[in-house]
Parts: sequence; C-alpha cells; structure tokens
Amino acid sequence: MFIKNALYIEGVRAPDPMSLEQTFEHMRSSGGMAWIGLYRPGYEELKQLADEFNLHELALEDAVEAHQRPKIDRYGETLFTVLRPARYIDAKEEVEFGEVHIFTGPDFVITVRHAETPNLGDVRSKLERSPQRLALGPEAVLYAIIDEVIDEYSPVITGLENDIDEIENQLFDGDPAVSRRIFDLSREVIEFQRATKPLEEVFAAIVEGFEKYHVDIDLQRRLLDSRDHCKRVIERVDSFRQVLQNALTTQSTLVTQRQNDEMKLLAQSSNAQNEEVKKISAWAAIGFAPTLVGTIYGMNFKVMPELKFHYGYAMALGLMAASSGSLYLIFKKRDWI
Repeated sequence: MFIKNALYIEGVRAPDPMSLEQTFEHMRSSGGMAWIGLYRPGYEELKQLADEFNLHELALEDAVEAHQRPKIDRYGETLFTVLRPARYIDAKEEVEFGEVHIFTGPDFVITVRHAETPNLGDVRSKLERSPQRLALGPEAVLYAIIDEVIDEYSPVITGLENDIDEIENQLFDGDPAVSRRIFDLSREVIEFQRATKPLEEVFAAIVEGFEKYHVDIDLQRRLLDSRDHCKRVIERVDSFRQVLQNALTTQSTLVTQRQNDEMKLLAQSSNAQNEEVKKISAWAAIGFAPTLVGTIYGMNFKVMPELKFHYGYAMALGLMAASSGSLYLIFKKRDWI
C-alpha cells in the first residue's frame, strides 16, 4: 500500500499529486524529486514503479520477498539499499526486527517498509524543515534514513543492557529459569549482529563512491558521523554476546558447584548413617553373645555338659562376660563404638 507520494522542487514540498501518474508527469515538467513510500507492497504495486523508474528485476524481487541482509547494490543509475531496523518491546522484553528497502535514483526515492520501524515520518519532517539539505537530492534522503535506523538502535542497546544486568543478578540467586533467558537473549543478540555487522560494508561502499558521484561535503560529514555511531553500536553488540557467553559458562559452573555440594551433603549423610549402623551392629553383636550362652543353658535337657558342675552358673556368667567384653574391645579398637 502507498503511504506517501510527495514531490519536492529545490527542497520544497510541492502540493501532493493525486496519483502516481500525476507524480510522473510533474517530475518530467518541473524536474523535481519524487519520494514515494510504501508499506508491505505487492508485486503489482512495485511493478508500476519499476516500469516508470526502470528498477532492476532482481532488486524488485528482493523488495517484495524481504528477508534480506543489509546490503547496497547498484543497478545502473539506481542504488538499492537494504537496512534492518530494530525496536525494543518493553512489555515482552524482546527485540523486534524489521526491514526497509530504499531505491534511490537521479530524481527519485522509493522506500519500502516491512515493519513499523524505522519512523520515516520523522525523517521526512526533519528533511522538510531543512530545504537546503533536501535540495541535495536522493542521497540526502538515503543518508537520513540510514541515520534514523542507527539512532533507533540506541533504545535497543539500552533494553538489552538492562536484560543482561538482570541476568547477572539471577545467576547468583539460583533462579532455574536463567538458562532459558540467557539462551533467548543470546539469540536476539546474534540477530542484532546480523542486522548491524553488514552495515560496515554498506558504509564502505557509499564512502568509496563519494568522489565518483560528487557527493556534497555536508552529506559526507553526516554519513561519516553515522558510520562512527554504527561502529559503537557494533562494538556494544559484540560485547553483549561475549558477556552472555561468559554468563552461560558461569551458570554451568554454578550448577555443577551446586550439584557437587548436594553430592557432598549426601555423602556426609550416608557416612553418618554408616557410623550409626556400625554402632548398632556392634552392640547387637555384644548382646548376642550372652544371649547365645543363655539360650543354650535354657534348653532344659537332662543330659547336658556341666549341668551338675558346682561352678557351672558362675562359668556361664563368666563366659557371657568374657565374650561380650572381647567383642567390645574388638569393636572399640575399630572405632565402631
């Protein structure tokens, strides 16, 4: 669908055309610059523009299908740029990535958005308040959009930084859900790297064409400033990934340590139980000796050794005491009791 269809003459916005055909006609008659904005268009909508502005078929397919990495391609006089904007959603604590394609030619700019970001309305308003800058042509619009995309990365950086700080607190609180959160956040950071890292090649390609395409010095300075900002973003994202890798390693170490502590406590408990079993077994053995003697002499048989022995009772008691005492000394020596 078409969002904006505007015509600019020497940096000043002319009355909005009623249709694309009127835009094309005014461009030919006035020599102005057209800026046409689309949101998730279909192939037929873009085909109409492609026929008028001679857009390359490959770029057209990329703009319709989306899911492209950031890049910049030149097809004759037309520059095709793909950017991956992002925004941080506080409610879900996650990053949403979009895609914007920009066609820039000698006298036109076509923007194709596949998400809510970037806020091209703000870009348009800022440029319209600076006619001199807008009069510099399509490059001014392209550089302003790049700058807006990179500026919108700042809240994402802040959001991810807060999430990482929370993870560091969760690590030492023993929260079992922290592993899953580290994994999800690492995936978002990797996706953020895919959106920002290729921008280095995009900037390099644009800077290389400064002299060849006689880019205004003011636009050059603005783009170089955006490049420096982009480098800082890339460095921050790289550091986030390293921090999350360290966090995952720390989490594994803490889990292993907790498991070792639990095993140690279990072993200590088992040892304590073994000591108790030893004591019980030792006293049971000591008690068993006199019980055995007493049981034998309590059988009440008529024919039995020492039944008529005068000191038989004393001998039986002595045998009980001797056997029990001997077992006590043996178990005591072995620290069983």
